Amino acid sequence: MASENSPLFGTPTDDTGEIQHEAVYLRFSPTRKKVIVAIVSLAGLIPLFVSGSFIPSIPQIALDLDSTGAIISLAVSVSVLTNSIGTLFWATYSGFYGRRPVYLCSLFCMCLGSTGVASARNVPELIAFRVLQAFGTSSGLSVGMGVIGDIYKLEERGTASGIFLGSILLGAALAPLAGGVAAHYYSWHLMQAILFAFGFVMLLVTLFFLPETSHPGARGIDKLIEAGGKPRWVWLNPLECLALLRSPNIVLLASAGAFVLLTDYVLLVPLAYTIGVKYNITNEAIIGACFIPAGVGNLLGAPIAGWFSDRQLIKWRKRRGGEWVPEDRLRGLWVGAALCVPISVLLFGFVTEYIEGRLGIVLDLVCLFINGLGVDLVLAPISAYNVDILHSRSAEVMAAMTAYRGLIVSVGSSTVIPLVQSIGVARTNAISAVAAWVGYILIWSVIKYGGTILSPSTTRCSCGLDFPIQYPSVHICDVR
Repeated sequence: MASENSPLFGTPTDDTGEIQHEAVYLRFSPTRKKVIVAIVSLAGLIPLFVSGSFIPSIPQIALDLDSTGAIISLAVSVSVLTNSIGTLFWATYSGFYGRRPVYLCSLFCMCLGSTGVASARNVPELIAFRVLQAFGTSSGLSVGMGVIGDIYKLEERGTASGIFLGSILLGAALAPLAGGVAAHYYSWHLMQAILFAFGFVMLLVTLFFLPETSHPGARGIDKLIEAGGKPRWVWLNPLECLALLRSPNIVLLASAGAFVLLTDYVLLVPLAYTIGVKYNITNEAIIGACFIPAGVGNLLGAPIAGWFSDRQLIKWRKRRGGEWVPEDRLRGLWVGAALCVPISVLLFGFVTEYIEGRLGIVLDLVCLFINGLGVDLVLAPISAYNVDILHSRSAEVMAAMTAYRGLIVSVGSSTVIPLVQSIGVARTNAISAVAAWVGYILIWSVIKYGGTILSPSTTRCSCGLDFPIQYPSVHICDVR
């Protein structure tokens, strides 16, 4: 009888496949794995600091560069769009050359971009260097999840990815406060200088302490050398990652994640123009502190969601008599997708528009916490699910989802401040809440039909294990 410690893909015909599979994940000791996760989590903090520390400074930057908040907020949208494109580039090259070289190159670009933003004298310079800065930080999530897939096996991956996402989302709590304090008491330029210093330190840490985590012989450069070729630069097409969106399951979950994540931007991007204007808060440091509840929600939500998704997968596998169905990992998402996210953004709009005084501020902060918690209750299991079904291309599938998600979020976030100023915060947030509920319907459809509408069949993995292929539009082999 199968136990919780049994392989999730059935029983191998001999011990060779399972021994080889286990050996791949035993290359690093538990302590070394923790060090690796710590390094990639710190690298993953950078994009959130780059975006989060910028938002509370928008009014000051607009004044300093003789512009408007709506124009300066375009730098946020452009950064999101650049991140979407950049993640495809870094993920593609991390699959060919490895994770470590990609981290080194991307951190170098981030340092150059931060230097440029800190010295920007006008809006075009600001946006141009924000593009370079965002391009450099865009490796954080997709390549980081690739590293998690490299070093942790499936039964541990949900918990590990939750810890990784929770750690990097600490930036969501700290970055706005740091940016607000720097802007109010010093200058928004100072925060950009600090980001350069942080990026440079991480460049050195990566250089000296991060090993290559790609599975032996799995990189494209390894296969090139094995085939008799010489090590050389190979031009790759980053857009090939987007072919993974041919899978209905992946594109539906990417859409759901985009609608959920957009609520974060609807709440946080215009914070100086919603809470700030309603309750007469002009201090950038206080505005930045208002981001903390959302960040704390993110910090708590990701590890809880990752752990819970592992438990769901194991529980349903036992119910099915040992059969592994990847969609079981998604069964707990209704808490975040149907309740926490849409209701919190809806209530925030109502409270901000109609409730005065201290009670209104407290209720808004509670809504921000619940939203941050709910967003991660959705995104963390979706990330683990995609690594499960496309393990050999984990960075690429994360990049494809991030790019698709980022395109939707960049367009949506660019309209938030104009919408708030034209139709009010309550109506703007109601639109976002409806979109989040649509996202839940998409998730439900994947849970219910994801394993049946795609004509399941059985194949044998290279490690010797039999498992169901449920996604013929994307070839899945060595999925573990």
